[in-house]
Amino acid sequence: MLLCIDVGNTQTVYGVFDGEWLVRSWRTKTDARSTADELALTVRGLVEGRPVTGLSVCSTVPAVLRELRSMLTAYYSDLPAVVVGPGVRTGVPLMVDNPKEVGADRVVNSLAAYHLYGGPAVVVDFGTSTSIDVVGAKGEFVGGALAPGIEISVDALTARAAQLRKVELIQPRAAIGKNTVEALQSGVVFGFAGLVDGLVDRICTELGGDPAVIATGGLAPLVLGVAQTLQHHEPDLTLIGLRLVAEKNRD
Repeated sequence: MLLCIDVGNTQTVYGVFDGEWLVRSWRTKTDARSTADELALTVRGLVEGRPVTGLSVCSTVPAVLRELRSMLTAYYSDLPAVVVGPGVRTGVPLMVDNPKEVGADRVVNSLAAYHLYGGPAVVVDFGTSTSIDVVGAKGEFVGGALAPGIEISVDALTARAAQLRKVELIQPRAAIGKNTVEALQSGVVFGFAGLVDGLVDRICTELGGDPAVIATGGLAPLVLGVAQTLQHHEPDLTLIGLRLVAEKNRD
């Protein structure tokens, strides 16, 4: 079985594949202070009873990436492992000014989107940041847009506004809030849906064609059904991309 690990700024997602099938996945919080030994204990606890025969990893947190490399060397040196980064085959041409600036997760998401839906495609990843990745007709990464994430926007607002507090992130019953909680929920959910729709509409106009628009990330369910431009929901998009990268580097 292939173990895929996607380390984001807020959460780390683990997934075990049996061939093309995702058998099980887990989410844990990302801690930049985690050591290689702690990561190994987490992995062994999650995959207990499932024989791991290979690993595919990407990380947007440099400190965790360093410890992951140490973990692979110390605990899984006998298994084939791929760490997505420069020099690793992904099959995704990076048609941007500085390819080294593109996060590994964005490359992996682009690969998975093209594999599942063809090109052109637009991926909206609702995570710590709201990342919009644009895939060309031949599977190339042509750029995108970055905006603040939903949770960090709420954190910033409540930290700077004395009379506002954190609220449960759920879809409100109406755009006109009848109290402070509903008003915040309306601004967050409908506001971010409008942000996404506006950006995606502009991107699709520039891109041309009829791109598939795919939502992924831990906070995607919050705006599904609200943002009108989102056509598909693939919660395991990054894990699928990591599986595809492992296949491309199998030799």
